[in-house]
Amino acid sequence: TKTISKCYVQVTGMTCASCVANIERNLRREDGIHSILVALMAGKAEVRYNPAVIHPSAIAELIRELGFGATVMENCGEGDGILELVVRGMTCASCVHKIESTLMKTNGVLYCSVALATNKAHIKYDPEIIGPRDVIQVIKDLGFATSLVKKDRSASHLDHKQEIRQWKRSFVVSLVFCIPVMGLMIYMMVMDSQLADAHAHHNMSSEEVEALHSSMVLEYQLLPGLSVMNFLSFLLCVPVQMFGGWHFYIQAYKALKHKTANMDVLIVLATSIAFVYSFVILLVAMAEKAKVNPVTFFDTPPMLFVFISLGRWLEHVAKGKTSEALARLISLQATEATIVTLGPDNVLLSEEQVDVELVQRGDVVKVIPGGKFPVDGRVIEGHSMVDESLITGEAMPVTKKPGNTVIAGSINQNGSLLISATHVGADTTLSQIVKLVEEAQTSKAPIQQFADKLSGYFVPSIVAVSVVTLFAWIIIGFVDFEIVEKYFLV
Repeated sequence: TKTISKCYVQVTGMTCASCVANIERNLRREDGIHSILVALMAGKAEVRYNPAVIHPSAIAELIRELGFGATVMENCGEGDGILELVVRGMTCASCVHKIESTLMKTNGVLYCSVALATNKAHIKYDPEIIGPRDVIQVIKDLGFATSLVKKDRSASHLDHKQEIRQWKRSFVVSLVFCIPVMGLMIYMMVMDSQLADAHAHHNMSSEEVEALHSSMVLEYQLLPGLSVMNFLSFLLCVPVQMFGGWHFYIQAYKALKHKTANMDVLIVLATSIAFVYSFVILLVAMAEKAKVNPVTFFDTPPMLFVFISLGRWLEHVAKGKTSEALARLISLQATEATIVTLGPDNVLLSEEQVDVELVQRGDVVKVIPGGKFPVDGRVIEGHSMVDESLITGEAMPVTKKPGNTVIAGSINQNGSLLISATHVGADTTLSQIVKLVEEAQTSKAPIQQFADKLSGYFVPSIVAVSVVTLFAWIIIGFVDFEIVEKYFLV
């Protein structure tokens, strides 16, 4: 076995299980090839060969001759198994060294790292030589209790319910207070336009228009400098700023903490400046006992928060919908497997129920009627009908007899089957589909990457332009205030 090497070949153009069978059957006949295992969904072939007889480039050429695309994969660690374990009973650094040194001496273990502080062990192994149960047994033989780090099979990371609730609440709070603010604003706009018409058509003097304006209910001053309009707007804006904008403030703080400026920073800046400016100008007007009510912007934060929180809410609803399909796919995976030990003439000697992550390549797994196939494999005994609709979409069950391949996640219907595991863990067809869907969801289109890159410069640019504008107007006001009086009503 020392002369046996292993290589991985990326295979393109495979469409179904018969393509896999065709490649495996033809390559097994070739001299120097010890074994071949092809994964359809991953588009990858794992080949064990004798380097004295054949080379990886020649293996790839043999696959190309069968009508498929084939390239040798340089990263040979691609098919290494990774195991995360919790180890109990370690007391000091010598325990860690004992476990690490014993495992590194074990044939098939490529890498091992044990952390005393977290009681975790990270092990990389060759699934052709050793399996997770063998590794666990080595650690148990040293006198330590060990168990698998449980994977989250509930797909809770795909659940957007909390975010949906959060943004819906933010939207509703903002909307409840935004509608009255909008009502007040529209009323003031209508009244202003009517007064402007009266001034234009009825030859009323500016003083008379001003007197009419002051007599309006909303312009009535509760205190010198504080009108009913500004007081109501302030009362309606405070809850929105505190509760509707709470999540924006948290996100903006996190972004600034990491020295970045995202859209949340811009939203918080816009709403906070509008609120603080309006509040300060109101205090100044009250302190000076102003006769004319100041222009405030208390209507800006509620309206901004309404539209943006609505957008965030709809975005998370859409994300939740796309993630549902992936969560359903993950839920199709079996959680346990029944491993059997066979004697001569396939006589069943013993059965053991284990976690699906502990199934090793080459294990014989028993699947009873109504059970899910925990791994991809080849039938070695039994006849049954199998529902493979999760992969093929075909509702009609498929007949399975010795020699046929079965897919993890498909359902055995009417007869017990004994299968030999060929693809386990992350190599199963179902795991590969889940991986592909997750990658499709997380990968970005080039235009999206460009937009994200641009947004990194967008926020600082907007802030810079705003600061320049502020100082420009301050300078203009100090140098020649008549320009401000001429173009703006003050």
